[in-house]
Amino acid sequence: MSGVVLKNIRKSYGAVHVIHGVDLEVQKGEFVVFVGPSGCGKSTLLRMIAGLEEITGGEMYIDGEQVNDIPPSRRGIAMVFQSYALYPHMTVYDNMAFGMRIAKASAEEIEKRVKAAADILQLTPYLDRLPKALSGGQRQRVAIGRAIVRNPKVFLFDEPLSNLDAALRVATRIEIAKLHESMSDAIMIYVTHDQVEAMTLADRIVVLSAGRIEQVGSPLELYENPQSLFVAGFIGSPKMNLLHGARAASFNCSTVGIRPEHLEIAGHTGGQWTGTVIHTEKLGADSFLYLDIGDDEPMTVRENGTTKYNTGDTVSVKALDGKVHRFGADGKPVKV
Repeated sequence: MSGVVLKNIRKSYGAVHVIHGVDLEVQKGEFVVFVGPSGCGKSTLLRMIAGLEEITGGEMYIDGEQVNDIPPSRRGIAMVFQSYALYPHMTVYDNMAFGMRIAKASAEEIEKRVKAAADILQLTPYLDRLPKALSGGQRQRVAIGRAIVRNPKVFLFDEPLSNLDAALRVATRIEIAKLHESMSDAIMIYVTHDQVEAMTLADRIVVLSAGRIEQVGSPLELYENPQSLFVAGFIGSPKMNLLHGARAASFNCSTVGIRPEHLEIAGHTGGQWTGTVIHTEKLGADSFLYLDIGDDEPMTVRENGTTKYNTGDTVSVKALDGKVHRFGADGKPVKV
């Protein structure tokens, strides 16, 4: 039983149940991302794996050893937090070496590992600097480097990029992806609310809702074959258009879903749905139209390049063949 195995894991705070019987197995070398709305339990589950939260029920194994009652320091894990958590009075080198010094590693081993981690993360020029002399992205790389030098079995990331601006998020995301490639045996479990991070980093995504797993699969599996209405509406950015009532009944289902990129414009009247443009977003490479078709929420349409339509225009759209998702009253896919 290698890797990380969760069997019927539960977590309660008194009478409040936050994790409801989670079963999951993460293999060596896998990069698994937990996603879900705020309060779904993803960070709590990560902290339970780390040993920072007690397990109320179930069994947890790391590399075949049950770890329910084993303290964090003995689990073979390293955690990277959102807030960096660097010592401000220590240099980059000393921050990265601190854990190994506490573990009484030799000076030679510490130097070898710190320099190797600094090379991987392009931190070598900054080893003598204090954290205040670094950018946010560099500080987060130091936090990641501090985890690397411990040579853990499992890396845990708790929204590590959420404090960074957009450009730094992209750069640091690439560094994390390269790190995963260079450490082929290490398990990486990553919590995020960012769709792009999840879709680009993960081997598998675990979608959580209200303390339960909704679906586990590769990014493309979840995008192309959502197994519940919740996953359909959560995975994808912008989110899937969901239509109900008579519009869904015409497709013989309770809810019909079409992603914005799977709608094409059919002039003013030639499509399946016609509405008025209430807003446009022209981003250069693509554009988004928001149509009022008489529902509570506008329909989102994605066009390549710059759209010719403006607020107030009447636009008709139709779904691309084979790109319609149908769901029954139970929220499960309807077989066609």
